[in-house]
Amino acid sequence: MTEQLQAALSAMSFGELAAVVLGIAYLLLAMKENILCWYAAFFSTLIFTFLFWDASLLMESALQIYYLGMAVYGWYQWQHGEQNDDRDNTELAISRWSLRQHLTAIGTTLALTTVSGYLLSEYSTAALPYLDSFTTWGAVITTYMVARKILENWLYWIVIDGLSVYLYIDRELYLTALLFTAYVVIVCFGYRQWLKHYQQSNA
Repeated sequence: MTEQLQAALSAMSFGELAAVVLGIAYLLLAMKENILCWYAAFFSTLIFTFLFWDASLLMESALQIYYLGMAVYGWYQWQHGEQNDDRDNTELAISRWSLRQHLTAIGTTLALTTVSGYLLSEYSTAALPYLDSFTTWGAVITTYMVARKILENWLYWIVIDGLSVYLYIDRELYLTALLFTAYVVIVCFGYRQWLKHYQQSNA
């Protein structure tokens, strides 16, 4: 594994390195609720779109197209915030989902994973179709949660990023796997920071 990682690092493209750096910048900025995170997300996503397509991770590549749109949506939401009764924009606050909303999100993710995983396994050359589908659909819902500043998005990312590490190692995208390992650590701190901010705002 160490030799493979060293080989991957020596053979990595500038594009993959740039995507990794921007990906880390996105998470760190999001943790600070800094709107610049969406700029980092947009350009990191643009690069990963092509990287995943070349690695035959079709669902992951398609997911990046969604990320591009969500980067714009997230920027708009954080920039304009929420509208109060006087029609003035206020900062978008961190909020939480109810148990019913979480069950709906998880159930929807599993249902979509089953359908797309089957279709990919039968009608495409996609690698690890069910795992690829799960991380993709999970990320679709969780990215929306980030754009709406839903506190629990960080907990969802722990699961998604953890599974993504295995997915990328299997496809020999070792630098990207290393990035997602770092993501797992960062999102733990992100959850702690957002929780603290949420509790302070609702004290």
